[in-house]
Amino acid sequence: MVVISPPFVSHAQPLSVLAGALARTGADVLFASGPDFEGFAQRADVAFVPLTVTRNANTGVARSTRQAVGERDRLDEFLDSTRRGAVSALLTQCRHRGLDMLPDPEGTLARIRVLDARLAPDWYLVDQLSYPVTLALHCLGLRYASFCPGHPTYVPASEEGLFGVPYAWPEAVRPTDDGLKELRQAARAVDAAFTRRFAEVARRHAPAVRPPGRAFALASPHAVLFNYPDFPWLPGRPENGTAFVYGGHCVPAHESGPGKEWEDVLRRLKETRRRVVLMALGTFLSARDDVLALLVQGLRSHVPDAAAIVAAGDRAAALSHLAGPDVHIDDSVPQRRLLGKVDAIVHHGGNNSFTEALASGTPALVLPFSSDQFSIAHDAERAGIARCVDPSRLDGRTAGSALRRLLDETPPGLRQWSHRVGQRGPDWMASRLMGVMS
Repeated sequence: MVVISPPFVSHAQPLSVLAGALARTGADVLFASGPDFEGFAQRADVAFVPLTVTRNANTGVARSTRQAVGERDRLDEFLDSTRRGAVSALLTQCRHRGLDMLPDPEGTLARIRVLDARLAPDWYLVDQLSYPVTLALHCLGLRYASFCPGHPTYVPASEEGLFGVPYAWPEAVRPTDDGLKELRQAARAVDAAFTRRFAEVARRHAPAVRPPGRAFALASPHAVLFNYPDFPWLPGRPENGTAFVYGGHCVPAHESGPGKEWEDVLRRLKETRRRVVLMALGTFLSARDDVLALLVQGLRSHVPDAAAIVAAGDRAAALSHLAGPDVHIDDSVPQRRLLGKVDAIVHHGGNNSFTEALASGTPALVLPFSSDQFSIAHDAERAGIARCVDPSRLDGRTAGSALRRLLDETPPGLRQWSHRVGQRGPDWMASRLMGVMS
């Protein structure tokens, strides 16, 4: 089988772990992604195939990655929009989505056709957000399974569900009715335009194949794998013969330690403070150094017995004045390997951070900025496994109070859900997926 990932570290990392788990079932697995991600395949002990499926990329710190013309401006525009709140950020993402509906679908289709002729795999596993790849597989009539890297509503469960509109909101984030109306209108327009574009490509290149239908909902008719807990309140799925598999996390079963350098950092911090908090807002949102600064200030003023490790991306130098015996600032951190060694994490509600923290049993404070992060924050709150604050309304007092409560009162549902998620890791998902696809 061929596992296809877009060239984004937050997608390639879990997919490569899953590729390794699939290989352990006895399958012959190849990992296909951008050339910068060959190392992920090597760590998963699977073969690598270079494959370009989008002009965008993110190799670890978004603003430091070489981007296509105009992408840096779009990233800066997005980051600015997060300062104005949830609806502003989601509207900006919606507009960007509308401007870049389906990059180079013909080129992607041609590359997949060549790849399939050369390798002739039995089936593919594709990231749900790699829309050109999914459309190419559909047009070519190739057998594939879908991997959803974010909240399950990334695969709309009904006509009412709109990509880019949270299905539910955390208590701390409550958009106005007018804001939600504007967002739904924008998302509906993008949905319709995206679907038309899918149909045009399919008519031109695969007139004999069934129409792809609603673009955002196009997924494997065989199996859709969610890297997400099976919360009972999630939108129901139609009984149409597709196997919907809910895993829990894509952390390797035997994760190595963070290394001597980071062991030394932890030891140094714990020599002066009783507890350590990891602050990591993801590969894009680490650029929000104003929020990271407020978190550090809040921790120092409200939890003086706690230290912090801060992942600051390309803003590490700008935050260096906050470093000290109780605060370590770096451009990137081995987040997965530090979880379980720290007392809490502050993250942005990205799916990887959410599931990794949950699998390790690490208490979390979620600051959702965009995308599916609001839906994830809602689920985390409802399940009692994390707490949430609105980053667009954050001040030092709010940050400090939230961190103090998180460290003093373990979220009540964390132990139960951590145990459940821990039983549904990559090997469990691989076994279930192989059972369906075989």
